[in-house]
Amino acid sequence: MTDTSSTTTLICGSLAFDKIMQYHGRFSEALIADQLHKVNVSFLVPTLHTEYGGCAANVAYNLMMLGGDPLIMATLGQDGGEYLARFAELGISTRAIRTIGHAYTAQCFVTADQDNNQINAFHPGAMQFSHENNVADYGPLRVALIAPDGRDGMLKHASDCVSAGVPFMFDPGQQLPMFNGEELRDFIDKATYVAANDYEFEMLMERTGWSADTIAGQLDALIVTRGEQGSEIFANGERMMIPAVPASAVVDPTGCGDAYRAGLLFGIANGFDWGTTGRLASLLGSIKIAHQGGQNHRFTAAGVAGQFEQAFGYRMQ
Repeated sequence: MTDTSSTTTLICGSLAFDKIMQYHGRFSEALIADQLHKVNVSFLVPTLHTEYGGCAANVAYNLMMLGGDPLIMATLGQDGGEYLARFAELGISTRAIRTIGHAYTAQCFVTADQDNNQINAFHPGAMQFSHENNVADYGPLRVALIAPDGRDGMLKHASDCVSAGVPFMFDPGQQLPMFNGEELRDFIDKATYVAANDYEFEMLMERTGWSADTIAGQLDALIVTRGEQGSEIFANGERMMIPAVPASAVVDPTGCGDAYRAGLLFGIANGFDWGTTGRLASLLGSIKIAHQGGQNHRFTAAGVAGQFEQAFGYRMQ
């Protein structure tokens, strides 16, 4: 099912609504330290807004603006019609998105106080049925991403990619704690690429019992992001440092990792070298962080090409 003439990127991961609420006081003033075993509090939240979220949607959104060909394979709930309409407006294919009629779309409820402390609750909803999707139904494909999703779905889609001969990037993200060492070693054995932030990568090494060199030695590329310190790419027996691109403003890190991964996938699908691929990914993360939410920033492929040349002194190709 792999087709090197195709640039279609299958994106397996979550679709979610993020409900953002703002409490104008401090949580600490409503919580009594010696009574935390029987908490019963209510916070008045005068402001509430909804953001479109989920790793799969965030990655696809960035990849679409780059001129890539993203294909989201994910699950929505009975309340997902609004998201499908958004994808149609953006020109992102929905043919691999399954609606689970007896569930709600995954939702994250975030309440922040005036000090930006947060209390979060996450309802996985339809995401728990992601294993009902099959990679083999949606070829031909150039590459796939297995991003945070339902546990069973992530396991199944890794096996599906191997069976279909589709190279894939394993990006466990916040779902990494769901898997034990044996399962993580199996993901790495199957994957062509692994991407993680520095904290996740430390956990990955701890759980697998493998060093960075051992993990990198089993992959075409290992990518580790380190925030404002840039990122590292281990490929072809070498360790490459990718510089961070200074942002015009630091507003919200939500979705920066997804924007970065979109750059990686675009580079892979188009045959860029790893230095260029990593620098493109870094630039997209910088563009995203200057905007609130995971899908409110805008750019064009031509604009990114110009910013790339300005930041790195050569043309992206």
